[in-house]
This record gives sequence, structure tokens and C-alpha cells, in this order.
Amino acid sequence: MEREAALALVREHVQNVNLVRHMLAVEAAMHDYAPRFDGDPSVWALAGLLHDFDWEIHPTLEAHPQDGAPILRARGVPEEVVECILSHANHTGVPRRTPMQKALYACDEVTGLITAVALVRPSRSLNDLEVRSLRKKWSDNRFAANIDRSDIERGAADLGVELWVHVGNVLESMRAIADDLGLAGA
Repeated sequence: MEREAALALVREHVQNVNLVRHMLAVEAAMHDYAPRFDGDPSVWALAGLLHDFDWEIHPTLEAHPQDGAPILRARGVPEEVVECILSHANHTGVPRRTPMQKALYACDEVTGLITAVALVRPSRSLNDLEVRSLRKKWSDNRFAANIDRSDIERGAADLGVELWVHVGNVLESMRAIADDLGLAGA
């Protein structure tokens, strides 16, 4: 599946602009991680872009992402991407064995933390956000309390990337598309 078709699928099923931005952020991080693990950037990016495409139509753990998998298969999404998407949710029981699967899990939650920190800054921008600012917010469990920091830690460890290096990598990927994420500042 080409990116434009994947983006059309996302726009068909997702109305919430922030959810679309989240998927774009994960797509960027996955694209950038692929070469580090000898992966195909377009395939890895596809998994990032589509990983939550069904959240609005299947907004429960009983349905997401497993009920979205048949839709992806019917649209011609490669099975390795479908399996990767299924593996990003702990409750599906699909193990994360490949670097692509581990990267999707590692990139998912951390994009939310980075976005949350950027949004409370006066600039509302990724361009002047530094890892040290993210570290400060990390220790405040009341800040972005819905973001599971243990998932972020586990994801980075499983990927084999030191936590704060991983956070910096994802931040850089998101910076590259800050305009698309609404986080380029005023």
C-alpha cells in the first residue's frame, strides 16, 4: 500500500485531528528508525501511520486494533504491517518479535509525552524543546498522567535503545514534521 492510500484510509476512519497528528508522529519516528535496524522505511512508516486508524470505530481494548486488522487486510496492507499493528497492543497477545514490532511499541506512547510537553511551553513548538525539558516533566506523575511511562521505558529497553536517547530520536523525527503536527510554534 502506498502512503497516499494509507493516508486516505486514515482520513476515512479518523475525524479527530489530534489522533491523525499522533499517527503522523509515530509514522515519522518509525520511518527514521527503520534504517537503524536494516528495515524498509516505507514499510515501517506505514505501520506507524496506520497503527491507530481504527480507534474511533473500535474505541475499546476488546476491539482495537484486532477488529481493524480485517479492514487492513481487505485494503491490501501487507501482513507484516498488520501483525506489527496487532503487536503494539499488549492485550492482543501478539508477541513483539521483530525490530519493526518493537519500534512501533516504543514510539507509540512517547510521541504523546513529547506532544504534551510541547503544548505547555510558551512557544507551543518542538523546535525549541530539549530532552532535558522532557526529563523534568517525566518525573511529575501528575503531568500527562494518562501516558504510561513504564510502557515507554519497556519499549525503549526492548528496542535496545537507552531511554533518553530514544526520546531524543523520536523528538528529532517529530521536529522534522512539526508543521504537520501543529507544533511549529506561532
